[in-house]
Order: sequence, then structure tokens, then C-alpha cells
Amino acid sequence: MIRFTFVFALYLACVVTTIAQETTPAPRPVAEPKKANQRPANTASAAEPFDGATAKAMAEKCVKLETEAGEVEIELLPEAAPEAVRNFLNLVAISFYDTTAFSRVVKSFVVQGGNLATRQTRPPELTLRAQRTIPDEPSYVKHVRGIVSMARPDAPNSVTTNFFILVSDSPHLDGTFTAFGRVTRGMETVDAINSAPTENEKPLKPVRLTRALIIPCAPVEKLPN
Repeated sequence: MIRFTFVFALYLACVVTTIAQETTPAPRPVAEPKKANQRPANTASAAEPFDGATAKAMAEKCVKLETEAGEVEIELLPEAAPEAVRNFLNLVAISFYDTTAFSRVVKSFVVQGGNLATRQTRPPELTLRAQRTIPDEPSYVKHVRGIVSMARPDAPNSVTTNFFILVSDSPHLDGTFTAFGRVTRGMETVDAINSAPTENEKPLKPVRLTRALIIPCAPVEKLPN
């Protein structure tokens, strides 16, 4: 009898334990707290047409600026400033400069363009692109009339998208700013932009760069013997 009572009690204990296990809810998984400033999944810069292009390939390209005052053609100098030329070609290729204005004019010195704030429309991707900087590349190229160079603030290595075209020799810029191209046709257009009325280096009626195009460079004409 004692043996039966013990076995029956053991059986009841097993049944109670099984019921308790079946009725106890499983713990809920705890979700990880979201970060307040979570980074986007992909922060890498999008690839652009001239990423990885050689100096030789870039030297075969010229740029035409179609402006309200006329056309300007620019020969590029990638051997002297490869990253500046690559940056400029990429900006032209993605239509960054289209509808921007020459927003700074210093008489008998420079005309300056490339400021996104002057563009008629400013898509988010171009706003992001305008924040990218490249290093300074001062070189053997002298800052003389017709040279195209990258503008920047006082801080070194802060070049973004702004460029200027010289209308007079400016040796004080040598060794500091990045000369990356020269005007081969259309200096009369640059002179016209430079001679327009201004106030505190701001044109009263800024000339708009309607479109920038990458074109094949014209063959250099040989001088007669």
C-alpha cells in the first residue's frame, strides 16, 4: 500500500509539472532599441563617368561652355592637375554646371562660376555632390590670361565646384591655386562677362552658363613654315 501511494504521488507530481510547463508563456524576444541617428545603408559616393580615367584619356577631352554672352572652349591639363580635371569633367558630365551663373566678377582679373546656389534648380543629389572636396594641385602651370583654375576658400584642400577664368596675368596665385585648363576659343566672351557692370564684385545682371558640354579637342593647327 505504501509502495502504491508513493508511485501515485510521483505520477501526480509529473502531471502537475507537465501542465505548468504547457501553460507558462514563453518569454517574448526583446527588440533592439533603434539608434537616434542611424546611418543610411549605403553612404558610398556614386560612380561618375571619369572615375579611374587616365591622364591621356582626359587630355583628349575639351569642354565647351555655352553662355548667354557666347561660347568658351577649354583645353584641359590633366598632366598638371589630374584630380581637378577629373572633378571638372565629372561635374560637366552630370550637368552640374548647367544653368549656373558667373556670380563673381573682378574687373581686369577674373570671372568666377560654378556655384550651385546660382543654379536654376538644385536637385538633392547635386547638393550632396557639391560638398565633395579635392586636394589642391599647384603645379608648373602659371596663372596667366586665359588660364582656368579652381576657386576655394582660404582653407587649403577645400576645392569643390567653383572655378575661375583669368583675364590678366596673376602670378600671385601661382603655387597656391590649381590651374587645370586654358581657354582655346572664346576669350572675347570672357572679356564681355568681365566688363559687365558690377557692385562689390557681384554682377548686376549675372551671365548664365546655359550648358556645359564635353567635346573632342580640335586638332592643333600647325603654323606655316
